[in-house]
Amino acid sequence: MKIAQVAPLYESVPPQAYGGTERVVSYLTEELVRLGHDVTLFASGDSVTSARLVPACPRSLRLDPGCIDQLAHHFVMLEQVFRDISCFDIVHFHMDYLHFPLSKRQKEPQLTTLHGRLDLPDLGPLYRHYADMPLVSISNAQRRPLSWANWQGTVYHGLPDDLFALQAQPGDYLAFLGRIAPEKGIAEAIAIAKRADMPLRIAAKIDARDCKYYKEEIEGLLDHPLIEFMGEIGGREKEEFLAGARALLFPINWPEPFGLVMIEAMACGTPIIAFPQGSVPEVMEDGVTGFVVDNVDQAAAAVGRLGQLDRRRCRQVFEQRFTDRRMALDYLTIYRQILEMSRPAAPAPVHRLGSGDGRARKARPGVVRT
Repeated sequence: MKIAQVAPLYESVPPQAYGGTERVVSYLTEELVRLGHDVTLFASGDSVTSARLVPACPRSLRLDPGCIDQLAHHFVMLEQVFRDISCFDIVHFHMDYLHFPLSKRQKEPQLTTLHGRLDLPDLGPLYRHYADMPLVSISNAQRRPLSWANWQGTVYHGLPDDLFALQAQPGDYLAFLGRIAPEKGIAEAIAIAKRADMPLRIAAKIDARDCKYYKEEIEGLLDHPLIEFMGEIGGREKEEFLAGARALLFPINWPEPFGLVMIEAMACGTPIIAFPQGSVPEVMEDGVTGFVVDNVDQAAAAVGRLGQLDRRRCRQVFEQRFTDRRMALDYLTIYRQILEMSRPAAPAPVHRLGSGDGRARKARPGVVRT
């Protein structure tokens, strides 16, 4: 199958450090190539892939100090995609709704995975206007605000099974990995660590839009002997960070569409202590891969119960549910489903009156039997 993957340009594919959507696109692309498919990746020029790369800009936009208008580069990429769209059996978009006005006017098979939150009031009218766009959700919780949309399925994210290794004997610290942002629960994670009297290591990036929040709400909380702020990490450093933790803290307070860090932790055998928002109840197995709790007090108490969990079982759940092979096969099923629906129906045979073998035939609409 000839498949195009269209990634956002904010990070490279895969990202050099923090980055969720582009990382998933990378895992999917590489696994589709391993499965024998002809894959073209539309992404930033500093992306690394075994697929054919079509670069829309020299480097990822977040790390390019010379980039002022990020949208301009995405329109260049869309021009590249739709110029060559007839070359592919299917085009798989990962850039929200930016391509919808062009996709609506094309007959070629397409699919869009939505990676962000869908509960914003501005989105309902937009998706109703483009109600025919075939969509995939990354959790069932994500799609609830737009339950009426043209969903083709839910496909959970997956990771290569050799990306992270099980570490049966962890260190003596809790981990927080993500962004410094109110919705990610960094303040709650610090409170949990202090309440449980266990060190917390924070590996997180600070986006420009969150600098004010960091300065006013978080920076002062870091001045504590239990708290260590490490900044943004990636690669092997991230594996060591997650694998060495007693648990990952995930005290989110927003409808998280998926939460890639949860399955990264599971791949290391590291359990999660999480609040029950968004996708958490779907991804987590309470009492198996961690504990789903309602507040800081319950989370601190759960730290004391981590010894009840089997880190090998966390890894087994990852291998059963969240590998890149399973993700790619799920997407291939949906690709074939869309291709089948896009094929023109075969014309019905024409039966002339008085012909045939004399057996009764059912009248077709528009044909009057006499």
